[in-house]
Amino acid sequence: MIRIGIVGYGNLGRGVECAIRQNPDMKLVAVFTRRNPASVHILTEHVPVVPMADAAQWKDKIDVMILCGGSATDLPMMSPAIAKEFHVVDSFDTHAKIPEHFAAVDTAAKESGHVAIISSGWDPGLFSLDRLYGQAILPQGKDYTFWGIGVSQGHSDAIRRIPGVLDARQYTIPVPAAMDRVRCGENPELTAREKHTRYCYVVAEEGADKAAIETAIKTMPHYFADYDTTVEFISMETLEKNHKGMPHGGSVIRTGKTGWNEECNQTMEFKLTLASNPQFTASVMTACARAAVKMHDRGITGCQTIFDIPPLDLHSGSREELLATLL
Repeated sequence: MIRIGIVGYGNLGRGVECAIRQNPDMKLVAVFTRRNPASVHILTEHVPVVPMADAAQWKDKIDVMILCGGSATDLPMMSPAIAKEFHVVDSFDTHAKIPEHFAAVDTAAKESGHVAIISSGWDPGLFSLDRLYGQAILPQGKDYTFWGIGVSQGHSDAIRRIPGVLDARQYTIPVPAAMDRVRCGENPELTAREKHTRYCYVVAEEGADKAAIETAIKTMPHYFADYDTTVEFISMETLEKNHKGMPHGGSVIRTGKTGWNEECNQTMEFKLTLASNPQFTASVMTACARAAVKMHDRGITGCQTIFDIPPLDLHSGSREELLATLL
């Protein structure tokens, strides 16, 4: 039985709790929080909610800590610190900073003899693995990643930080014509604007300058300036009624040619359609927690990624069972 601790109890932490319940070789031991533990009410009965400051006291009771903090400020500090005491799994998703994060976590995990699996989830994570498979199998080809239709939590948060905004949801929407061109083997060069559009549902404060808010959204660098963006102002009631969920997904497509004269067009596509982004991400992280234990049992230490995990380590079944049923 793999003993799991959850660090942080937001949408992702609740998703991990649900995933543990579906894995009979795992059990939840404790939830750790920076909030007042009395204010955190979890779903699993008879499992304590513990102050984050007391985590080190649980070293002998927990096999893997699944870290459910944010990539901007939480995980860069949290992952190396906790990897000194436990095996850890995180979902660090700032792509450009992954090498830097890997180096910091690797140092901490190797010094303590632990396994730390970072950037687990679906992108980075499963989509990363699919890009790797695509390039390995079709070396003469091209990668395309389309995201959506889905809610971008980071972009929604960026809108909420604009003065006069009470709440917001931002949907990323792939452009169908661009996907069709890729699937047909055209290998087009596509700009960010040609690949995705963005749709923003915004609840404004009473009396707020909606025109100024819309301009601030559409001109926001790194988020909306490079995309065709639509802004629609709605009531809080409409937002809560129609946009409470966090769907997401997307496709990774690799197109290439094979044959002596490269006469055959080949297309590989991996697609996700997710009703809940955090719950699916949590499910990937939970499988990676199993892998962390198996890898450590073979003497592996240090930081690992989805590229380093043998597929067998993710599954609860034995090699013999999987050879007989899946291969």
